[in-house]
Amino acid sequence: MGLLNKLLGELVDIIEWVDTDAETIIWKFPRYNDEIKNGAKLTVRESQVAVFMNQGVIADVYKPGMYTLTTENMPILSTLRGWKHGFASPFKADVYFVSTRQFTNQKWGTKNPVMMRDAEFGPVRLRAFGSYAFRVADAATFIKEVSATNPDFTVALINEQLRNIAVSRGMDVVASSGIPILDLTMRYDELSGLVMQKTSPDYSAMGLTLTQFLIENISLPPEVEAALDKRTSMGIVGNLGAYAQFQAANAMEKAAENPNGGLAGAGLGLGMGAGMMGQVANMFQQPQPMPQGPPPLPASAQYFVALNGQQNGPHTLAAIQQMIQNGTVNHHTQVWKAGMAAWGTANTLPELASILGQTPPPLVP
Repeated sequence: MGLLNKLLGELVDIIEWVDTDAETIIWKFPRYNDEIKNGAKLTVRESQVAVFMNQGVIADVYKPGMYTLTTENMPILSTLRGWKHGFASPFKADVYFVSTRQFTNQKWGTKNPVMMRDAEFGPVRLRAFGSYAFRVADAATFIKEVSATNPDFTVALINEQLRNIAVSRGMDVVASSGIPILDLTMRYDELSGLVMQKTSPDYSAMGLTLTQFLIENISLPPEVEAALDKRTSMGIVGNLGAYAQFQAANAMEKAAENPNGGLAGAGLGLGMGAGMMGQVANMFQQPQPMPQGPPPLPASAQYFVALNGQQNGPHTLAAIQQMIQNGTVNHHTQVWKAGMAAWGTANTLPELASILGQTPPPLVP
């Protein structure tokens, strides 16, 4: 088998990679003893680059196209090998094909809740998840910094590291954005753009570029979401008193429809429903606001007096006092006000008796 492999390796002079695996980033071209014949054909397809490595040093990098390997199109390798006008066949070199297409639908998510401070709710814990896409931007840098001499490097070997970068930078952006929790949903696009800017240096250092970052969901703990649901329900109900009356009316209707109760059941249901309606409505009745000023003064009493056999009035207490002072009303004048069963003399009303006591009697002629 060893001799057969050697012969097959010398006969094959086409170097190419037909990528059939969606997860492979780097694939090393297999050759017997790493020998490549002079004038070999190199085919690099779209979304690929070919990297030639000589004794552990990256030499030439080929973009998509078809090449005949000579000293003219292998300038760096020719310099490293000391080839000036040509070279003897075969020569040794490692050939790595690097996929430059996008690796899409890579998942990211927080393993544990992330604590952050919200202006409305205070300290809260958030979980988030989504997806991202990346591609190799600099094949030489990626080989140097990440894959090294791995002959078959797949997404699985780096996905964990990329996911950790996405989560760390992403949650840092969310926490520092100052966006209220209840407004995060309508700002996903804005946050995704900020995360891409934040992670760009980390990806560039590995020869990669982040082509897409999507936030699918940012969620609160279940108990906090349940509390928000209750708060939302109360906001939708609005007037709790009217809602309680509506519920009581439904209860009345259900009780009246009870087939076992008949008319008696309907009447009982009506009475119970009315009672429930009143009680529940009272529970949710809005308290009346406290008055902002003193209550209005009570109305002053009105007096009627009998003068010359005629009813005269009504008069205020101040007017009666003036009439006492000028002698129109005295101790024996008949007086009546609201609340009295019959007419009485002025000196029988306490408020008038005190005024009469201060007025001297008329002079004796």
